[in-house]
Amino acid sequence: MATIIDGKQIAADTRAEVAERTAKLKEKGITPCLAVILVGENPASVSYVTGKRKALAECGMEDRSLDLPAETTETELLELIAKLNADDTVHGILVQLPLPKHIDEEKVLLAIDPEKDVDGFHPVNVGNMVIGKKAFLPCTPHGIIVLLQKMGIETSGKHAVVIGRSNIVGKPVSLLLARRDTNCTVTMCHTGTKNMAEIVKQADIIVAASGHPNTVTADMVKDGAVVIDVGVNRIPDATKKSGFRLVGDVDFEAIKEKASFITPVPGGVGPMTIAMLMVNTLESAEGRLHD
Repeated sequence: MATIIDGKQIAADTRAEVAERTAKLKEKGITPCLAVILVGENPASVSYVTGKRKALAECGMEDRSLDLPAETTETELLELIAKLNADDTVHGILVQLPLPKHIDEEKVLLAIDPEKDVDGFHPVNVGNMVIGKKAFLPCTPHGIIVLLQKMGIETSGKHAVVIGRSNIVGKPVSLLLARRDTNCTVTMCHTGTKNMAEIVKQADIIVAASGHPNTVTADMVKDGAVVIDVGVNRIPDATKKSGFRLVGDVDFEAIKEKASFITPVPGGVGPMTIAMLMVNTLESAEGRLHD
């Protein structure tokens, strides 16, 4: 029977550490500040931004959030980013995706100063991560590494199989797992992979980030494997008031009988994403002490 990894608790502990360091930084005259830009009213985006604002308040950081109407032009958004780039009191800038269709997301992400790119998506930060230089690490992949560390899970020399090749999770978590401090041997599976079940069955650590329920079933998991489920999928459930429930990418109920550790959905990887965003914002502000 697997140990359930309590991402909520580890995220709460991480935010508490951030709050302590933030208080010390404030004594030196610097208040960490994050600008979260929301364009339009996508319900999922509104929910994510609300979570980020709550975490900022909990950590004692300044919330410079900006809600813009859906008809905001690309030029207006780029001008706003340029202003925030030039403002020394703002330490992090995050543009909530997706953006309305008339705005080029890539152009917007490239406009953010890499030193304020606390999401870790700018090519400069991605490149530095790849070659092992200091960089803002993308929040979800970094959160996964922290979960493994906090649970005392041995990673060195282990075979990690990552399912999914997105720029947000699959590719960066593969790189982080292979770094010297984590030291895994990594295999990445995706929609073009043949014999996926056979490959996953060899894994000591499975990171499922495919975006599809039941991508990983119990027969694909060897006894004692560590299973990190990044998926968040809505499936219909008439017993719920909302009419749906959230599930991950793995068959949790069956796999928890075989795995040594497993993350639940919700309450596993998700809370770590915002916690690591707070860490990145704090580290950006702490960097100002040495400027």
